[in-house]
Amino acid sequence: MLDHGTVDTGHVSPEIALRHRLRHSAAHVMADAVLSLFPEAKMAIGPPTQDGFYYDFDVSRPFTPEDLEQIEALMVKTIAAGHSFRREEMTREEITSLFSDQPYKLEIIEGLAEEETLTVYRHDEFVDLCQGPHVENTGEIAAVKLLTVAGAYWRGDEHRPMLQRIYGTAFESQEALDAHLARLEEAERRDHRTLGRQLGLYSIHDEIGPGLIVWHPKGGLVRTLIEDYWRELHRRWGYDIVYSPHIGRGSLWQTSGHLEFFRENMYGSLEVDEQEYFLKPMNCPFHIMIYKSSLRSYRELPIRYGELGTVYRYERSGVLHGLMRVRGFTQDDAHIFCRPDQVVGEIGRVLDLTFELLHAFGFSEYSIMVSTRPEKAVGDPVMWEHATESLRESLEQRGLSFGIDEGGGAFYGPKIDIHITDALGRAWQCTTIQFDFNLPERFDLTYQDDEGNRVQPYMVHRAILGSVERFFGVLLEHYAGAFPLWLAPVQAVIVPIADRHLEYAGQVQDTLAKAGFRVEVDSRGDRMNQKIRNAQMQKVPYMLVVGDKEAEAGSVSVRHRDEGDLGPMPIASFKERLGEEAAIPSANATT
Repeated sequence: MLDHGTVDTGHVSPEIALRHRLRHSAAHVMADAVLSLFPEAKMAIGPPTQDGFYYDFDVSRPFTPEDLEQIEALMVKTIAAGHSFRREEMTREEITSLFSDQPYKLEIIEGLAEEETLTVYRHDEFVDLCQGPHVENTGEIAAVKLLTVAGAYWRGDEHRPMLQRIYGTAFESQEALDAHLARLEEAERRDHRTLGRQLGLYSIHDEIGPGLIVWHPKGGLVRTLIEDYWRELHRRWGYDIVYSPHIGRGSLWQTSGHLEFFRENMYGSLEVDEQEYFLKPMNCPFHIMIYKSSLRSYRELPIRYGELGTVYRYERSGVLHGLMRVRGFTQDDAHIFCRPDQVVGEIGRVLDLTFELLHAFGFSEYSIMVSTRPEKAVGDPVMWEHATESLRESLEQRGLSFGIDEGGGAFYGPKIDIHITDALGRAWQCTTIQFDFNLPERFDLTYQDDEGNRVQPYMVHRAILGSVERFFGVLLEHYAGAFPLWLAPVQAVIVPIADRHLEYAGQVQDTLAKAGFRVEVDSRGDRMNQKIRNAQMQKVPYMLVVGDKEAEAGSVSVRHRDEGDLGPMPIASFKERLGEEAAIPSANATT
């Protein structure tokens, strides 16, 4: 693979393919501008991305906002000049000589196969190692914007040089760029890291360690509501809730293959009774051992184990990102052991459960992909075909559209990935449903069929939320911190107008709390309007103002965070309103 890589436009829409070419070309134009301003800069890589492009440079000092302005101004000039992009093939000797003063390019060239065609792309005086494709000329880049600068280790290795990465984006029109920048501005306003601090939900501390989350009371409450609903739903759908330890003996991870294939993501071993133990990176082996704890009959299947299991995986510090990428997280994990004749029904049940759960959290738009057998795979091809067809059939039975990712399955089995769409139209991959032919074989899983034979069961891994931490971050951004009433950590704040109204405020709180609602009294000495503003900043759904009139009438003056002043309301009426609104949304799914 050469510098930027080839943009595969065969499986995307013409609009997306055009934007990839635009952004690929814009990355070259940016590198041209950087070398004009910083002749000593060493170029690394600069690919297009889903929303823009970036390029990594080794320079003597970090880029500043003023540098970005100058770079962008030069880009605009190059774009206006309409220089053609020209592709050239070169021998290894020619291309090595051309990039003799660019060490990162030379390293890329050295890693290429001897038979690979070596190509460069030129525009004006600039040349870069690249496979393309590009637009015809720089003038086709209608709108471009440089966004941010960040540090990035060369090839993602923290032991290699730290480079400066410039992020930018490009579009086919100024209108499309303006709309994108507006979405970015809204996304920044919704950033879960900012909202997490503002709302006092969670924090991360260097003293504890990067990528390790500390949940504050309000965040802990929301998380508890999520997990309680998850457990209740899974019990209703026929899952047995299990628990497993945080460490396991080295021999367990040897059998599972994690030490062979996943060791670099596992934390160092612990010695217990002269035995080697590891923090668990996954829950699967523990659920398998529960299955193996007794002989199984075909009559017992399917068996469904569900666990909110905390796992630990080493992630490089450069990829850690708030709640979205952490080192300790809780998977909403489940494993299903079933017979071949039960597979279609079980996958269907997982899909129905998935859509019921996601609907409750406010997600109703999805994209679905089925990933099939890769070249290197374990398991009988006949089992692969049966499993893959079961995935397709379960989706088709529900009238769900889906794409096929040929050869995109894991080496151990085919899978379904479901991407949810948030309020900003962004896709998040949360749900995955995966067959596994590897672990049942490694652990010699069997059940006795109706003829008395020992048969290997089908094993299905599935996670719907993905991880509680990441899903919490997605939820936080989806709702911009304004959780629906059933998830709001504080559902109503009572605002007494004066100290003499504190007693009545306490009575209102007791009444609502006894009805099961989460209510606080703001007893601070601030003025009423300030208390209301504070509640608005904390995204509290309701503010209940109480004064002389309300105390005399046994009522509250109701304000809603979105609807504004709703006027006075008897406590009983408000309690009824809360009860109706606080119900968990139902997708009317049937088990």
